[in-house]
Amino acid sequence: MNGFVVVIPARLASSRLPEKPLADIGGKPMVVRVAERAAQSAASRVIVATDDARIEAVCRQHGVEVLLTRADHPSGTDRLAEVAALLALPDDAIVVNVQGDEPLIDPALIDRLAALMAARAVPMATVAHAIHDAAEMFNPNVVKVVLDRHGKALYFSRAPIPYARDAFAADKAQLPPGLPVYRHIGMYAYRASLLHTYGSLAPAPLEQFEALEQLRMLWHGYDIVVECVAEAPPAGVDTPEDLARVRAYFAANLSG
Repeated sequence: MNGFVVVIPARLASSRLPEKPLADIGGKPMVVRVAERAAQSAASRVIVATDDARIEAVCRQHGVEVLLTRADHPSGTDRLAEVAALLALPDDAIVVNVQGDEPLIDPALIDRLAALMAARAVPMATVAHAIHDAAEMFNPNVVKVVLDRHGKALYFSRAPIPYARDAFAADKAQLPPGLPVYRHIGMYAYRASLLHTYGSLAPAPLEQFEALEQLRMLWHGYDIVVECVAEAPPAGVDTPEDLARVRAYFAANLSG
């Protein structure tokens, strides 16, 4: 799979881990580590999109392509849309959004998502994996997705969906066998055509109540196809504890 672009939105603002993209991991800033992992995919380009001059500087120092974007974007998708415009990407171009706090992202997963987009005529794709734990299903911080028979998203929610009425009436501590419960993973691929029109899409009431930006696409009638993976990808970095875990992994397994 080739011909797609990876864009890594990176901002310094973080309530739980200040200046997260610049955090040192094995001698390099985290945003550089993310870009290096993404560069192991089949992407034709890997670009960091940031609104901060310090992130821009460290990317250039380490030979990572970077674009300085506006500071007023309300979401990562808005930042991607600006990148698509700055690069004048053709409508059929595929853009994979890799979060700037995923230094352990699997390059093969990036390729799988891009290949899914190439194989199916859809404007957007994302990733999910099966949930096997009832506590995870009922956790509002775990986003669930319900799929149709073609693997397209019917809905994303923080609520426990699909809800097994009879089984949960008897016992909410266990998931009934065969219940198709999937956890959404926040990794996306887009057609540039969708990014070019994203700014004209009004926010959806569902999106605002659930605090899930992807619901805007469903609200406006865009299909989102979902790649289901067997296991959850390595967790990203949100807290000092996460950073310590990733640093330990790099110290034990990687060099350079």
